[in-house]
Amino acid sequence: MARLSALELLAHLIRQIENHPLEIDRAMTSTTTVSRFKRFLIAVERIGNRLPSPALLFVWLAALIAAASCLASAAGWQVSLPSGVVEARNIVSADGLRWALATMVDNFVGFAPVGAVLVTMLGLGVAEHSGLLRCVLLRLVRRARGPLLSFMVVLAGILSNLAFDVGYVLLIPLAGVLFQLAGRPPLAGIAAAFAGVSAGYSANLLLGPADVILAGITQEAMAGVASGYQVSVASNYYFTAASTLVLALMGAWVTERWVAPFLMTTSAPGLDVEQDAQELAAIQETPDDVRALWAVAGWTLFFAGWVLWASVAIDAPLRSVDGTLELAMLVPLIAIYAAIAGLIFGRLSKRYQAVGDMVAGMEAAMTTLASYLVIMFFAAQCVAWFNWTGLGALIAASGAALLSGLEGQSVLLLMGFIMVSAMINLFVGSASAKWALLAPVFVPMLYLLGVSPEQAQMAYRIGDSSTNIITPLMPYFAVVVAFAARYRKNCGMGTLAAMMLPYSLSFLLGWSVLFAVWLLIGLPLGPQA
Repeated sequence: MARLSALELLAHLIRQIENHPLEIDRAMTSTTTVSRFKRFLIAVERIGNRLPSPALLFVWLAALIAAASCLASAAGWQVSLPSGVVEARNIVSADGLRWALATMVDNFVGFAPVGAVLVTMLGLGVAEHSGLLRCVLLRLVRRARGPLLSFMVVLAGILSNLAFDVGYVLLIPLAGVLFQLAGRPPLAGIAAAFAGVSAGYSANLLLGPADVILAGITQEAMAGVASGYQVSVASNYYFTAASTLVLALMGAWVTERWVAPFLMTTSAPGLDVEQDAQELAAIQETPDDVRALWAVAGWTLFFAGWVLWASVAIDAPLRSVDGTLELAMLVPLIAIYAAIAGLIFGRLSKRYQAVGDMVAGMEAAMTTLASYLVIMFFAAQCVAWFNWTGLGALIAASGAALLSGLEGQSVLLLMGFIMVSAMINLFVGSASAKWALLAPVFVPMLYLLGVSPEQAQMAYRIGDSSTNIITPLMPYFAVVVAFAARYRKNCGMGTLAAMMLPYSLSFLLGWSVLFAVWLLIGLPLGPQA
């Protein structure tokens, strides 16, 4: 494989399609060709484009919290919770301002998702920078044929959420090439990969950044009603691991049953098979890559064996004094495993000339987190303000009172929350930003109705992931349109959204049914959940 970072690869791929300009506006606004569905997408795009960036959303929310706390305090709003009486406090008061200024740094530094994500990304950054994650994804999809190709493309897409944006900039265009070389519609390959990468974002066989970020926000949201409640990074792991294979099968079925037959007559004016074969050969594995992968496999077996021993042995290092597993250790363990695996691969594949080269991977990972840290600074202040003013507990208790008739109907409540999350996702793209907005209200509210925070978090993940692929506001949506335009010159955002709609509806319905059955059977969502 060529030694290209994800951003360099994206720039390379964009240059490859510059000769096929998109005519999105013309395709989407023509009064004679625009369908009702496209008009709906246009409306979604226009409304969403008027929303500010996620960071500014939290600034606005902070102003709203300040105004609401002033009014609630003046009205003497209070509720009784199992933990005691909660009264509204005015953050605009002298005491409130002193508290806000004195705790601003601690609110950010102590915000649960921040430190865990930074540590995790240090390790995963090395694995991505060394080329390990890209090489694994390539091996998953290159040798598959027929329906198995669809399954492997969707599965690789789901697994790629560990690898930053590699799934978008490498796997999606690669899937189009592989499908064309197999004599199948290349757009079907792009659609299958996009479904796995984006609609399957919250499923995986391994714990990743999404688990770390969302668990931290969920834990912070519980502070107002159950101080000290701990949400494990692995709290949804059993369900997300099972969901990985179910979604891969579901995505393959949609591809074979609906999308591929529909696109079978699609021509490919942009590229021919010979040119695609040349591009595929340009990222061919080398003998050094194969040797490096075997070494990583050996390291994986050794590490897994050590973790097993450290979990079950007498005086096991991964167990606390009372014998329970210390799941808080998962974050550093993930980082250590990924960093060493990336270093082994980098050295043996000759991408790394020295051990110090892994530092460049860590630095690159930190660079990608710049916008995340800005968002998390303002999110941390909003969550802290929400808890200090008591508004989180007050709104949760009031909402729970309104929904008291549904107390004990946890499955029904969670199905409704999935639909709410799916609809909001059409307008606000960032998963972590959305959860930081929704969690302080919905997590305590559902908790008071008998729904655990871990269940509420998983319901949000299902709704948030399923509709990623049909909203033009998803950051990579336009990039995928550009990839598709290689094979259909007049492809626009509405075309892609319509092509992805069967995946979105299937994932939303099938994943929700799986979740409901899982809960009704009484299976745990994850360790200590």
